[in-house]
Amino acid sequence: MPRIFDNIETSLLSALRESLELSDHADFCIGYFNLRGWKELDSYIEAWSGGEGHCCRLLVGMQRLAEEELRMAMRLARRDTGMDNQTALHLKKKLAEEFREQLAVGVPTNEDEAGLRRLATQIKAKKVIVKLFLRHPLHAKLYLLFRPDPVNPTTGYLGSSNLTFSGLSSQGELNVDVLDHDACKKLAKWFEDRWNDRWCIDISDELVRIIGESWAREEPIPPYYIYIKMAYHLSQEARAGLSEFRIPREFGEKLFEFQKAAVKIAAHHINKRGGVLIGDVVGLGKTLMATAVARILEDDLGLETLIICPKNLVDMWKDYRDQYRLRARVLSISQVISKLADLRRFRLVIIDESHNLRNREGKRYRAIQEYIDENESKVILLSATPYNKTYLDLSNQLRLFVPEDKELSIRPEQLLRDMGETEFMLQYQCPLRSLAAFEKSEYADDWRELMRLFLVRRTRSFIQENYAQTDEDGRKYLTFEDGKRSYFPLRVPKTVKFKIDDSDSDDQYARLYASDVVDTINSLRLPRYGLGNYVKEAYREPPTQSEAKVLQDLSRAGKRLMGFCRTNLFKRLESSGQAFILSIERHILRNYIYLCAIEEGKPLPIGTQDAALLDARVYDEDADATSITPSLFDDEDSASGGNAVSKGALNSGEDFKARAAQIYTEYASVYKNRFRWLRPELFSKALVKDLQDDVNALLNILRKCGNWDSSKDTKLEALYRLMHEKHPDEKVIVFTQFADTVKYLETQLKLMGVSRLAGVTGDSADPTTLAWRFSPESNEKRGRIRPEDELRVLIATDVLSEGQNLQDCFIVVNYDLPWAIIRLVQRAGRVDRIGQKAENILCYSFLPAEGVERIIRLRSRVRARLQENAEVVGTDEAFFEDDQNDQAVLDLYNEKAGILDGDADTEVDLASYAYQIWKNATEADPKLKKIISSMPSVVYSTKEHKPGPNKPEGVLVYMRTGEGNDALAWIDREGESVTESQFEILRAAECKPVTPPIPRLENHHELVKKGVELIVEEERSIGGQLGRPSSARFRTYQR
Repeated sequence: MPRIFDNIETSLLSALRESLELSDHADFCIGYFNLRGWKELDSYIEAWSGGEGHCCRLLVGMQRLAEEELRMAMRLARRDTGMDNQTALHLKKKLAEEFREQLAVGVPTNEDEAGLRRLATQIKAKKVIVKLFLRHPLHAKLYLLFRPDPVNPTTGYLGSSNLTFSGLSSQGELNVDVLDHDACKKLAKWFEDRWNDRWCIDISDELVRIIGESWAREEPIPPYYIYIKMAYHLSQEARAGLSEFRIPREFGEKLFEFQKAAVKIAAHHINKRGGVLIGDVVGLGKTLMATAVARILEDDLGLETLIICPKNLVDMWKDYRDQYRLRARVLSISQVISKLADLRRFRLVIIDESHNLRNREGKRYRAIQEYIDENESKVILLSATPYNKTYLDLSNQLRLFVPEDKELSIRPEQLLRDMGETEFMLQYQCPLRSLAAFEKSEYADDWRELMRLFLVRRTRSFIQENYAQTDEDGRKYLTFEDGKRSYFPLRVPKTVKFKIDDSDSDDQYARLYASDVVDTINSLRLPRYGLGNYVKEAYREPPTQSEAKVLQDLSRAGKRLMGFCRTNLFKRLESSGQAFILSIERHILRNYIYLCAIEEGKPLPIGTQDAALLDARVYDEDADATSITPSLFDDEDSASGGNAVSKGALNSGEDFKARAAQIYTEYASVYKNRFRWLRPELFSKALVKDLQDDVNALLNILRKCGNWDSSKDTKLEALYRLMHEKHPDEKVIVFTQFADTVKYLETQLKLMGVSRLAGVTGDSADPTTLAWRFSPESNEKRGRIRPEDELRVLIATDVLSEGQNLQDCFIVVNYDLPWAIIRLVQRAGRVDRIGQKAENILCYSFLPAEGVERIIRLRSRVRARLQENAEVVGTDEAFFEDDQNDQAVLDLYNEKAGILDGDADTEVDLASYAYQIWKNATEADPKLKKIISSMPSVVYSTKEHKPGPNKPEGVLVYMRTGEGNDALAWIDREGESVTESQFEILRAAECKPVTPPIPRLENHHELVKKGVELIVEEERSIGGQLGRPSSARFRTYQR
């Protein structure tokens, strides 16, 4: 009576092992062979000598899937199923691929690795011979074991079990043993007939090769191959764009290789996700790249283009439109509210200098967003500074074309690890894979992961390192298609020192920088910027609904606005004495407007509460100017008019009060709709006291400093000597943060005899023409600009410097120093652009002759005051980036080389960065293309690593998730997650082609499993306890 093996009461694996222990050779016929399952039996075969009669012969049938068998049985057209060489070769390759895929499934273990290596060794020693039966599908499962025993020479097992984990050990199988001599002989003959069939092909060598190419290989893989393979997969988006699109012919000789790559990658992002942010640093040709992308989309998809840009760039964009034959309309940002709603449909929208659209509550922002949504427009955003100090700068730009709740393929993993998915859902109630979810994160890794879907960004150093050639003198250059070279100049920091003499009572700067002036500004209450602090708790007559909304906005803006205002006063003090004094006068005047209104019981005019008005990066007028000049993007409710202070000298409090009454009358009549209005009785009496105290303090500063005398302006004199004596013939561009300083310098320098000079600010009527007159060569306008109209000196604010080609000039003068060093880097970038012919960019910065301690001390006191008052809230204060800026000022004073180079490669978008690794590697060694692309999916290597802070020893894991996302993890030796930052992990994997492999950690595979489990868990659990997005619980919660 045969025994039955169902793997419940009796195990087939145990019986096989018992029989193998007594046997000297065996024949197995199976429908499926799990390579990793061989380790369950290999120790019993190891003792055999190998070769004919002393080995295990393994016959594998081509077992079809049940679905495939049903199709074959039911199809009407019967085809000849005879075998031929071509079919046999095809089936052999197919099974070999299936064996490869086996080893790509699951996480490797030490036991599996050792078992697979033993299998390969036994095959080489002829202890195991594997053949593939091809004549027809073979479902039989037969195990015949032979031993030198005349009584019982053969033991057979026949049934359902394949040579797999489940087949040998799990329930659901049914097998019997066969001990009858006659039956065993017949089974042996049955096996022999098939083993010797013409279409039974030996695949032993193929299995050895498959194992030898897998993660179980004996020979270690060079770490460099793994590094390049990671870059290969991470650059998939970039490589897809490069193969998907072609550059229009007329751009061929205009674009460098790095620009062509950016254009194609950007086009891919737009095609796949509806939009892209081209964020290359200043001077790398974003305008031309965006134009090329637009042409591709116009040509390939039949789109038409709407270009929205600052008013100072309208003429420039029209010129590009005409030159490159775009079917486009150019619209100034100032016209979007009045004209956008009535425009016909444009399916592509380019938004230049998009970083200025960071107030999503603004009317202009909403108008653009609604137009894009209603017309389903694709979007190209352009910005060299896509974010400043808050990641919301990025999301607000993306929101223009990405709905906040749109399902993305990624989540803010760092944030979710920190707080947990369930807590996140309970606290924020927004989809995990959405822009809204990322807006809750303050982790840089989360934002890098988000921006890799939308951002194309390369830095100057990245281009130099990866695309530039080096001439015989060591200078870096790019080559145009016609052979011309475009060099990368060196940025050379230089100082212009001006005298401040505290012992001289006539020294105007000494009076301005005096401690009592600094103390006075630091002690200002600034009540107009903190009106929310003065709102009464109880009212005789409650506020109306509209008043309540205004009051709510006031309380939200207060502390931040006060911080900006106080800082701005000091920045204007550093800029020029004239700008500072004008600002003091305007501040007094605005306070008197409020005091007069309160005294007469009239409503108070409330202007914008947008701190952008105080940010010199986007607005160069004085926020306290009574004319309320409009900002570049954010001030939606502004009046126009002349400078109120200039209408008659204001020498006393009575003069200011009289003029304030006149201005109030204008506000209440002509400009009434430009303001929101609040009754003075809504505010406490402390408002009047603090307004008057500030007026008295500021009047005291005016009395002490007196009127500004340009003839005694040592800083102005130093600027004149620089451009008249040191650089009398070269072009010079002078940057300052404030329009008042531009106007002052323009007027005074012309009086001093400097000719061919112009000042340009955000309020200039035609800034593009001035840029063309100053830099006709780089703007290709030499034929349109007459020699007598060409400018030698341009004095400009930071606002206007955006987007203009100014590289006919190589001398940059920083008349004032922005409080963040990056602004100086960007100023240098205005002339350090493609096409610059000078070997050096000379960057002059004005600093006090006796040293910079005075400036550093002043800024430190302001910083301490702001922190004391909690006037700077959150991470979006643009003026203080910590004490590193103090060191930067010292470095500028000492003319330290490299201080203005600025950008780091960590700013480069991941797809471009990874693609460049792949491109550089395969250009250096073309064989790598085939080597890397043909490597199995699961491989590893080990290299030396010097542990450092937050960079411990461990494993780096890359995997492609079930949803097709790139996922990486860094696990330390204890199995704890270090980071999932793709940039950090790719950099940690970096190595050279000659880097030798070393033995892996003993627990390598266990650590890899930890990394995979971490990634899989994050991928699997979209909604934490809420389940998948398709689940009823998730949908109910979402409603």
